[in-house]
Parts: sequence; structure tokens; C-alpha cells
Amino acid sequence: MELPLVVGVDGSEPSLRAVDWAADEAARRGVPLRLVYASLWERYEGAALASGLGRSSEQVLADSIVEAAAKRAQRRASDVKISTEVLPEEPVPALLREGRTAFALVLGSRGRGGIAELLLGSVSLAVAARADCPVIVLRGSHDNRAKSAMRGRVVLGIGEEPENSAAVRFAFEEAAERRVPLEAVRAWRCPGYETTDHPLMTGEPARLHEERAVEILEAALRDAPEGVELHRRTAEGPARKVLLDASADAGLLVVGAQRRHGHFGLQIGRVAHAVLHHSACPVAVVPQRA
Repeated sequence: MELPLVVGVDGSEPSLRAVDWAADEAARRGVPLRLVYASLWERYEGAALASGLGRSSEQVLADSIVEAAAKRAQRRASDVKISTEVLPEEPVPALLREGRTAFALVLGSRGRGGIAELLLGSVSLAVAARADCPVIVLRGSHDNRAKSAMRGRVVLGIGEEPENSAAVRFAFEEAAERRVPLEAVRAWRCPGYETTDHPLMTGEPARLHEERAVEILEAALRDAPEGVELHRRTAEGPARKVLLDASADAGLLVVGAQRRHGHFGLQIGRVAHAVLHHSACPVAVVPQRA
């Protein structure tokens, strides 16, 4: 049984863009598309209304939202199998549970409660930081016109321990499916305390850090599959700035996130947190079990 691509919908413009993007992705991969609306409407209208013979106005709204989203997705990708679900619970736990049996979760950058899209919504951040599957957040477009999932290269941020990384494998798969190049980027910095004005040491600390970055990059890409156009790049500077600059003309930015057993809070690094808030293209956060 093929795992579905799950989209969180709430009727907002960002979630509509997520539906369009996910429909394209599901069609290309040949996987089912599942549209999920989650809201604890009893909190606002009372349990009696939600459980009575009639339907509450929130439930009526939820049903109309998922129905409209399903029609939109079907028009965009007529061959994709689409299912819908309305869940009377908080969005974060509902989406996390959906992610346990999903190929990936696709979310808009903000929901109906967002005033502007300058920063990431709390639901998208919480899901990206805790989900068991890859989470793709649709950054980079502030209108209601979804950008094609095919456009632009895939950029992969290489972390400290990239060997056998789920993020590396995911990035290769995405580049192959899209038939676009993959650019693997490793940022490096020379700590201030290592710099010196002594003529015998000029350039030495920087060279050593750059060489180490090259080694990490090569280790991460050791098992690169054939058929993917691969570009390797090291860049001096903070990783978040290097990746944000690379996102300007990319189709997808892929970063990893460590998941540690027994830890129940947000599990997302500073780099992933920064690109989720400010990337110019969609961001895929891929969990890696420590």
C-alpha cells in the first residue's frame, strides 16, 4: 500500500497553495493525496452543538473547506486518488498522527489566524519540529498562485553527521523525480579566536575548516545515485545565511532534523528553524532518528 501525501487544509490562501503544490507532487510520484482539516470546534461552539443531531457552523465550514480543496486538487491532478478527513481535534496532534502513515506532510506557511506571512505559523513550526515523516512547508509565494513543484533545482543543506542521512536520501529522490540538478551545500566558518595576524598563520585556520567542510560533503554524497546531476559547494559563512541565499532561485530546500528518543519537545535545530521562517522557496524538513 502506497503511503499518501497528506496536506493540512484550513481554507487559507497558504493552505490552498499547499493543496496545489501537493497535487502536482502526488501526480508526479503516483501516490494518493489526503486532505485533512483539524479543529477543536467544541471549544468555540460547545460540545452539545458538535455532538447533537445538527451540525455546528464550524463543522459545516470544515466540510465545505475540504470539499472545495478536494475539487481544486482534482482539477489540477485528475488522475490522483484523493481522500478527505475532518477531525474534531487540535491541528498539531492530528497532523502528527497523520504523519505516522504518510509519505510526507505538506503545510502552508500560515493558517487562517496569520496576519502576514513574514514568519512561520505555530502549527507548521510545531509539526515540522516533531513529525515522524518529512514535512514540506510552502514558503516563497505570497499570493494565491502556487508555484510548480517542478521549478528550480533542489538545494540540500549538509549537516554535521550526514552519513546515511534521511535528508540526503530524500533530496536525491526529489531531484530525480523532478529531473532537476541537486546542489549539496556545506557551510563553514573560521572561529574568531583562531584568526591571527601572524604572517606564518595567515590563511591556515580558514584552509583547515574549508578542507573539513569538503570532507563532510564528500562523505554525505558517497552513495550518490546515478542519473542525478550533482553539484557540490562549500561556502564560508553562517549556515542559515548560506542556505537562505541559495533558496532565492531554488525549487526546494532540504534540511535534516534530529529526533531523539524520549524527548517530547520541539526537535529542530537553529538552521532549520531559520530557513522555515525566511526561505524564498518551499522547505522540506526531514527527520533523522538519533
